Amino acid sequence: MSMTDPISDFLSRLRNGIRSRKQYVDCPRSRLKVRIAEILQQEGYVDGVTNIEDNQQGILSVTLRYNNDNKCAITGLKRISRPGQRLYVRAKAVPKVHNGLGIAIMSTSRGVMTDRQARKLGVGGEVICEVW
Repeated sequence: MSMTDPISDFLSRLRNGIRSRKQYVDCPRSRLKVRIAEILQQEGYVDGVTNIEDNQQGILSVTLRYNNDNKCAITGLKRISRPGQRLYVRAKAVPKVHNGLGIAIMSTSRGVMTDRQARKLGVGGEVICEVW
């Protein structure tokens, strides 16, 4: 089965895992998904990212982070730039998510990074998703 938007599928798997209180979520691996998961780990939204080798493209396993009240660190995920409607922003128009309480993950000419890093480096690019 072909998939038209693998990033949206990855975010939906995370969202569904959070709603069903799973400890980890598995999905097919790609370099962009691995980088997004690493950014989520660096920002403290997930506990761990593991690459599992198989005979095909590999599996990305993301360990979700919960607090003592069993609430997840991620309260919302939103896909911004889709295959049918791409959203590119200039360096001065990089969005702030929930007044800086969330992050926007962007694909820039210097790699995949958060909105804060893009503002610091003065680069724009495609806004992939927002996490809060």
